[in-house]
Amino acid sequence: MSRAALGRLALLAVPLAFFALFFAYPVAAITGRGLRPDGVWQPGRAGEVLTDPDVAQVLWFTVWQAAASTGLTLAVALPGAYVFARLSFPGKRLLHAVITVPFVLPTVVTGAAFLALVGRGGLLDELWGVRLDTSVWAILLAHVFFNYAVVVRTVGGLWAQLDPRQEEAARVLGAGRFAAWRRVTLPALAPSVAAASLMVFLFTFTSFGAVQILGGPRYATLEVEIYRQTAQLLDLPTAAVLTLLQFAAVAALLAAHAGIVRRRESALALVDPGDTAHRPRGGGQWALLGGTLAVIALLLLLPLAVLVERSLSGPDGYGLAHYRALASADGGTFLVAPWEAVGNSLAYAAVATLIALAVGGLAAAALTRRAGRFTRGFDALLMLPLGTSAVTVGFGFLIALDEPPLDLRASWILVPLAQALVGVPFVVRVMLPVLRAVDDRLRQAAAVLGASPWRAWREVDLPLVRRAALVAAGFAFAVSLGEFGATVFIARADSPTLPVAVARLLGRAGELNYGQAMALSTILMLVCALTLLLLESVRPARTSELVA
Repeated sequence: MSRAALGRLALLAVPLAFFALFFAYPVAAITGRGLRPDGVWQPGRAGEVLTDPDVAQVLWFTVWQAAASTGLTLAVALPGAYVFARLSFPGKRLLHAVITVPFVLPTVVTGAAFLALVGRGGLLDELWGVRLDTSVWAILLAHVFFNYAVVVRTVGGLWAQLDPRQEEAARVLGAGRFAAWRRVTLPALAPSVAAASLMVFLFTFTSFGAVQILGGPRYATLEVEIYRQTAQLLDLPTAAVLTLLQFAAVAALLAAHAGIVRRRESALALVDPGDTAHRPRGGGQWALLGGTLAVIALLLLLPLAVLVERSLSGPDGYGLAHYRALASADGGTFLVAPWEAVGNSLAYAAVATLIALAVGGLAAAALTRRAGRFTRGFDALLMLPLGTSAVTVGFGFLIALDEPPLDLRASWILVPLAQALVGVPFVVRVMLPVLRAVDDRLRQAAAVLGASPWRAWREVDLPLVRRAALVAAGFAFAVSLGEFGATVFIARADSPTLPVAVARLLGRAGELNYGQAMALSTILMLVCALTLLLLESVRPARTSELVA
């Protein structure tokens, strides 16, 4: 085995061990226990579950709402991708950060925001008597709200680097504006649009928090049904079959995504993004800019603004009563004051970020040089936690990590480990393109001068990727802060996180509980927004895409 191969395996050792112990093992344990409830395999159980009409209905709705959400997101966000890629306007960088806030918010907060906007007593209900929380439209709009930035950053990131002179040449040769775009620009963008579509479909296919809050008893995705079968009915065999069904669907999606990403790396005429943006020209571009700003204001900013308004609104008018109430425990919903969830979340997210940076950084370094199927397979494996049932992972932690030497059920580290599983893919996606852009001749020159591989990485790679590492850390921190699906199982009652506290408050009746949920959601939103604004100030030009 070559020295380079040995070095790659050494770098992969820690990420492989991390995913084996804290992802594959818990998922296999909970699934295995479900398929062998009495220690005996029950292969017929899968057939019973898959032929159940209720399960078929859940599967149909899961696929339908994911497809509808994806189509609606593309229709709304593709004009925004053009605006951010090709047009220059005041506040563009700030707005670029703001539109990403919904993506890093936990889905339970997304659900709370839309509940305050379209639910009973919400803004639309008060103004016009319109409620959408009893219809599927609330779920679809919440998914567009959540995934808008995925399309804008993924498609817009490539669009900004396409040479506009190719389209201009087609115009000179007699093609109309639309024909030139359809024949020149669209084929170049097609892999990027497909990649964004697959990512949106993946996130909406496994949607949990927003559907749980907005869907009610009428609408349930596979993820919600897995939670119901696991936590409420304690029917592990059914939950296990549904988990395997979801896992197979997600694996197929990720395989398609990996193929599209590889095709997207084909040769294109790319230029500096700063050279392609210009001030709006003509009425059409001004109208497109105005329409995009209106969509952002109504679809992204209005729900967040309503969230803040509801947190300040009380029976005696506007004030900080709900925020002050967070300082006291009620002895029922919480064993501690809800305000302590803020400190818990920040501490857990900080530890999770360190873990994600260590694991993701080593994985990105190993994947820098493209290799064989094993390396490509591990690259796809790193994305699996984003598409695997977080409910399964969380419950699997409780089932699997309960015996020495991995008896972690009573340990605080369990929550950061679950959060880091979600953070690692973002670290890899941000750092990998930058590491691959480092000229390998610099590493070779350091080796010729006698530097060890560790010193060469420290002296050559690290200075060049430091800013990308900061961006990766920021994304890992934000998504760790908002992780809900797994944390809801493993967060202790005396140490709740912000998303868990919000969900518990929303689950109880009463104006005070609702107001406190809005207050905690607002706090979480502000922390995520501040993190993203800091990221935007240090973001390297080549890390403009959210996912790659």
